[in-house]
Amino acid sequence: MRIAVAGFLHESNTFNPLRTDRAAFAAHGLAFGPALVQEWSAAHHEVGGFLASAGTLDFEPVPLVMAWATPSGPVMDGVLEEMTGVIVDGLKKQQPDGLLLALHGAMVAESFPDADGEVLTRIRQALGPDFPIVVTFDLHGNLSERAAACCTAAVAYRTNPHVDQRECGQRAAALLVRTLRGELRPTVALARPPVIVNIMVHDTSQEPLQSLMNEARALEAQPGILAVSLLPGFAYSDVPQMGPSLLVVTDGQPDLARRTADSLAKKLWDRRAQLVRRLPDPQAAVRQALAAERRPVILVDTGDNVGGGSAADGTVLLAEMLKQGATDGVVCLYDPEAAQRCAAAGINAEVQLTVGGKVDRLHGEPLAVTGRVKVLHDGVYLEPEVRHGGKRLNHMGLTALVEMPGNNLLVLNSLRHPPFSLGQLTCLGIQPARQRILVVKAAIAYKAAYAGVGGTIIEVDTPGVTAVNPERFTYRHIRRPMYPLDGSC
Repeated sequence: MRIAVAGFLHESNTFNPLRTDRAAFAAHGLAFGPALVQEWSAAHHEVGGFLASAGTLDFEPVPLVMAWATPSGPVMDGVLEEMTGVIVDGLKKQQPDGLLLALHGAMVAESFPDADGEVLTRIRQALGPDFPIVVTFDLHGNLSERAAACCTAAVAYRTNPHVDQRECGQRAAALLVRTLRGELRPTVALARPPVIVNIMVHDTSQEPLQSLMNEARALEAQPGILAVSLLPGFAYSDVPQMGPSLLVVTDGQPDLARRTADSLAKKLWDRRAQLVRRLPDPQAAVRQALAAERRPVILVDTGDNVGGGSAADGTVLLAEMLKQGATDGVVCLYDPEAAQRCAAAGINAEVQLTVGGKVDRLHGEPLAVTGRVKVLHDGVYLEPEVRHGGKRLNHMGLTALVEMPGNNLLVLNSLRHPPFSLGQLTCLGIQPARQRILVVKAAIAYKAAYAGVGGTIIEVDTPGVTAVNPERFTYRHIRRPMYPLDGSC
């Protein structure tokens, strides 16, 4: 049995004016053919799960392409054309028995609001209606009916932070192999309740999602039900399919799939009042951090959530910390220009920099700082543990660590880098547990790495393209009415 393996993943924030080009994929994860196996086989990622299953389920993997880029603005059309072309051409040439495909579910391209649906439609048209395609989706996917209709079967992550990605890939592989052996006849149903699930309630280990996720797992034990996935969705994409999804796969029982999906969708809708979140503003949050006894304090910069496609150079919390006299804090900013200036100055040099606020002005103004260059680093580090995103080899680009007055530390990256790993700090010699304040530009995903060191966690309502309150955004293309934008609907 020969099974093709491919991945094309991007979480696209349509409120970010920057476009995601091929270089963004090349910088973080672009591998073709055998290079895919070398880079991703050990990763805690669904593609790693696909490859691991080849041995346990006795099939030959046919690697095509794996493309992944840090969340940002929509993907350029040329990238979609190239990656989809590689997959389709590879399938036609290699003629495998089926395809294991990793998609995000919230990818948007310049001309294709439903980019994942476009990719699947092209594959389905090229290979025919009976070619087996089993897809994995990120829990933050915004799924369309078109995408669901093109899948033979599909499963999504069960956890946020995403620590079950490899297992998700293995579940998908088992479904495909059993289908190819004639043991299963998968049918798929999708339900999409008209509600925005606030990103700050996406922690699947806490209510209101925890019990629904547990119920989804329990349903999979019932006869005829193969997979039940709850995707809270991604609110930062202004597209028609934005919102949560209930995706159910049954063995030849489409009516059961439909009833199950609709039942779970209603339960999510009935909890809509629990799906909102209000947070303190930056001034109040920093004041709370300075008064906190349990340290380090983690300040969660929700408006500049790098893993949600933000600028990564927001200065709002850094400015407020300096204003209130905070000490022993750590802030990471994407600022290749400042990193280069530090490199030119050299280790131990005193520098005067204007940092942040360069991608846009939505996340704060550029900030003048002074300090001493303490570390210069190539920004490459290895994460051996299971972390959100599943990557082992990480790239921050040229990175400078600047020590500012008050023992505050400023990390300047040359590539936008989400705080999914403590390695972002420890590779520079920073000991997170010894700091007073750690700023993470995130929402939930950071917890897999930071929860073990945080004494106090304060989530902050900061401005930006990942702001916690959806009412900050002007939506033009989503379904309406939509809760909470339109009241109780």
